[in-house]
Amino acid sequence: MSSFRHSLLALATATTLAMPAAAAPLDSASLLWTQTHTGVPGGFLSEIVSFESASRTLWVTGPNGVDVLDALTGVSQGFINTTAFGGLNSIAIHGNIAALAFDNSSDRRLPGLVVLYDTTTRAPLAGTSPITVGALPDMLTFTPDGRKLLVANEGTPNAVPDTAYGFPDPVGSVSIIDVASRRVVAMPVFGGVTPTASNMGLNVRQPGMDWEPEYIAISPDGSRAFVGLQENNALGIIDLATNSTLAVVGLGSKDHSLAGNEIDPRDNASIGFVNVPVRGLYMPDAMATYSVGGQTYVVMANEGDFREDNADRVALGGSGVESRLRVTADGRFATGARSFSIRDANGDLVYDSGSILDRAAADAGIYDDGRSRDKGVEPEGVALLAIGDRTYAFIGLERTLSGATAVFDITDPTNASFVRLLVTDGTGGFSRLLRPEGLTAFSIDGVNYLAVANEGADGVSAGTALWQLTPVPEPGTWAMLLAGLAVVAGVVRRRA
Repeated sequence: MSSFRHSLLALATATTLAMPAAAAPLDSASLLWTQTHTGVPGGFLSEIVSFESASRTLWVTGPNGVDVLDALTGVSQGFINTTAFGGLNSIAIHGNIAALAFDNSSDRRLPGLVVLYDTTTRAPLAGTSPITVGALPDMLTFTPDGRKLLVANEGTPNAVPDTAYGFPDPVGSVSIIDVASRRVVAMPVFGGVTPTASNMGLNVRQPGMDWEPEYIAISPDGSRAFVGLQENNALGIIDLATNSTLAVVGLGSKDHSLAGNEIDPRDNASIGFVNVPVRGLYMPDAMATYSVGGQTYVVMANEGDFREDNADRVALGGSGVESRLRVTADGRFATGARSFSIRDANGDLVYDSGSILDRAAADAGIYDDGRSRDKGVEPEGVALLAIGDRTYAFIGLERTLSGATAVFDITDPTNASFVRLLVTDGTGGFSRLLRPEGLTAFSIDGVNYLAVANEGADGVSAGTALWQLTPVPEPGTWAMLLAGLAVVAGVVRRRA
């Protein structure tokens, strides 16, 4: 064997030995910064966060405006006061446009507004006026091509906790805005559509209440909008070619008597997960879509939601461990499935996380036992991110003793697997944050990040956190050896 071939073999052996052992997914994820927005006038509740790629900033909303942060440092780049338009509920960014949704501060049953901001000037987009949409616009999102902006108008009646709703009930709807003309071109509703499936919350809510759109997820190809009707335990599907409602699908219920679906039904007692003869309505909050093998799937955080006046909330009763469990007024269902789910484009269930979220929080010592009889860890927010050939779901848990986001590998929609928790517990010099509300995942220069907006509890522990999910790419020893290997191989070929 020639000396060149000996060199080639030796270098190949050295390269093999130098390669690092494979790490578990997201093992290196670390908290980069926390920001409590202390400089914002009048205090600030961090609620929804959106990434603006050109300026590498995070736009974080609270009821009174937007705090614009440097994405990599968390340092505020300025505050945008939006109180002149009403109560700020949500934000979505596409290109150089930031769309902000406002309810009517004097009466949320009245039409709300969407205002388009220029992300460069951070002022309302020149030549545009506020766009009137439906009652209580609670969330909004652009289609992938940026041509349409969809607004979920929840249409919830005015309410005072523990006081019956005042009617009339506004109509729940979706405003579809043509971005080029800056006008509403359609406002599909869900009344008059014959629902499919069963166990919808509408059956147990006060007569006269309309559908209440909570969240919208657009299919990756932009052809369908999936609308979460949270209080109704249903999914609305809109055809974006015709801007019309195709279907309303009931999401069914989850059987907590089955293995894998255990809950801890006893609040402020020893934590114990058991099967109980109770079914829970999924009632999702945040949703997101992704595609596998040409098929669209919808990821849902199954938070659950009783009415704000609590008129549909009672204790189950009886003599079992579940007797104090809070259920719907007819005594039939718990609200929320204490899980996240994956459904196909028809709304059929293909995966549910069972009791994994509650158990993961308990294992980490952050399970809030005071929430046991209600909705457990209360999954709220969702963000998805593809890293390499894997797809990950990030599920914000609203009710834990420290802010927590669960990470799942959902590459195979039918066989998702738990990866880890990301917890902002106040260690390492960072702030302890509570109640993740909005999440967004993004990449900068090949590095992947997750931003989490935490609304806090009772005016404390509110703020935004940034997690670095993957390491900064850099040439390691093994990479340089591979480069050397390529050089030697080239020399051998030339000698040959």
